[in-house]
Amino acid sequence: MSTAMNFGAKSFKPRPPDKGAFPLDHFGECSAFKERFMQCLRDSGFQSGACRERAMAYLECRMDRQGAQLMANEPLEKLGFKDLIDEKSEAKPEK
Repeated sequence: MSTAMNFGAKSFKPRPPDKGAFPLDHFGECSAFKERFMQCLRDSGFQSGACRERAMAYLECRMDRQGAQLMANEPLEKLGFKDLIDEKSEAKPEK
C-alpha cells in the first residue's frame, strides 16, 4: 500500500532563537543562582511567577559573566522584569 501524502501542508522551517544561543554554564559560575531558582520552583509547585526575583538574579549573574559569554547584556526591562525593577527603585530611600 502507499503512504498518504499531504501536499497542502506547509513544510516546517526551523529558525534560530531571537536572542541567539543560551550556552551551558560549564564552570558553574551561576549554579548557586540556578539552584535557588530551582528550589523556589519546587517549593511553589512549579509556579514560575512566584520565583521571578530569583530568575532575574540568575539572568543578571549570566550577564555579569561576560568573560564566560554566558549571556549577552540585555536590559532587564526587555526580559520582562520591568515591574520588579520599578518596585526596587520605589523601595530605595532617596537622599
